[in-house]
Amino acid sequence: MTDAVPSPETPPGHSTPELRASDADRERVAEQLRDAVAEGRLDMEEFEERLEATYKARTYGELAPITRDLPGAVAVTPVSMVKQPAQSGSWAGRIVGGEGSSSWGVAIMGGFQRKGQWTVPKRFTSFTFWGGGEIDLRDANFADREVVINCVAIMGGANVIVPPGVEVVVRGLGIMGGFDHRQEGRLGDPGAPRVIITGFAFWGGVGVERKLPRAERLRLKEERRQEKLERRESRRELEGRSDQPDVLDDLYDTAREALEEHRELIRERHDERRQRHEERRERHEDRRERHRERHEDRRRDRGWDGDH
Repeated sequence: MTDAVPSPETPPGHSTPELRASDADRERVAEQLRDAVAEGRLDMEEFEERLEATYKARTYGELAPITRDLPGAVAVTPVSMVKQPAQSGSWAGRIVGGEGSSSWGVAIMGGFQRKGQWTVPKRFTSFTFWGGGEIDLRDANFADREVVINCVAIMGGANVIVPPGVEVVVRGLGIMGGFDHRQEGRLGDPGAPRVIITGFAFWGGVGVERKLPRAERLRLKEERRQEKLERRESRRELEGRSDQPDVLDDLYDTAREALEEHRELIRERHDERRQRHEERRERHEDRRERHRERHEDRRRDRGWDGDH
C-alpha cells in the first residue's frame, strides 16, 4: 500500500510534518517573527533565538512550533505544509478597502501623530497652526490604491513618512513656506499604493521622507549579523581553529553593532531636534514680525515720520 499524498486542500498543520520546507516557507515564518518583535511580543533575545531556529529548520514539523504561541499564527500567517504559489507582491494584503481608521489630525500649538498599524483613508486631512504633525505610513494599510494626504500648515509643519516602493506625488502650494518635492519621480513597486500630497503652507512647511519600516531595519540588521557570522567562521576555518570561539571577534562585533544602534538613535533624535528647532525658529520669526508691525502701527498712530 502506497503512502497517501497530501491534498492541496489540506489545512495548514494537518499535512505531513516531515515534508521539506522551502526558503519561501522559512521567510514567511521570519516575517511573522519580525512583526512580533516590532509589536513588542518578543524581545530581541527571543527574536534572535527563534530566527536562528527558523533558518536552521528543514521540515514543516520544525517550523510550526516557532510561531505557535504568537497571535494569528494559523489564521493570519500560517506556515503552509504544502507547496503554495508565491504571492505576486507584498502590497496586495495592505490594500484593505473601507473608510480608514483615522481621517484627520489637528495640531494647534501642539502636535499629533499617526503611526504604527493604522489604515490610511482615501483622503486624510491635517491642520497645523503653531504646531507639528507626523503622518507615518511605513506600517500602515491603505483603504485604496491611491490616497490623498491634504496638509494645511499655518506657521507650523507636517511631516509625511512613506516606505520604499510607494510612489509619491506632491501638489501643495507654499506661500512663505513650502512642500518637499525630493521624493517625487520614483516609480512605485508593482501593486504599491500611490500617495498624493496636497494642501497649503503659509509660513510653514510640509516635509516628505522615505524610511524603512522598523521590521525591515531589523531584518537587514539580522542579515548583516548572519554575514558577519559566516565571515568569522570562514576565518576560523582558514586559520585551522574552527572549533574554538574567538572572544575578541565576538566583542568586536558586539561593540560595532551597539555603535551602529547608537548612531541610528542619535540620527533619529537629531532629526527630531532639528524639526523642533525649525518650528521654534518659525514661531520666533513670527513674533518678531508681529512686534515690528505693532511698532509701525504705533508710530503711525502718533504721527511720527522718518524725519523725527
